Amino acid sequence: MSAETDVAECVAELREEPGTPSRWVIWHMSADEVVVFDRRLNIPFDVDEKVLGDVLRRLREAGTPETDAYPGRPCG
Repeated sequence: MSAETDVAECVAELREEPGTPSRWVIWHMSADEVVVFDRRLNIPFDVDEKVLGDVLRRLREAGTPETDAYPGRPCG
C-alpha cells in the first residue's frame, strides 16, 4: 500500500454524506417561492422577506441542501 492510498483512506469519510440529514433545507415550493424548512420541527421556518435573500445566500455558502421535493416527514 502506498502513502497516497493511506492518506486517501484516512480522509475517505470526509467525502461521504453525514449519517443524519441536515436540520435546515432550502425548499423550492414553486418556481417563485423558496422557504427555509426546519426538519426537526417539520415546518417551514419563518424568515422575514426583507432578509430572506441574505439568509438563503448564507445557507448556500454553508452547504445547506436544496430540494424541490417536500423535505419533511409525513404529518399525522
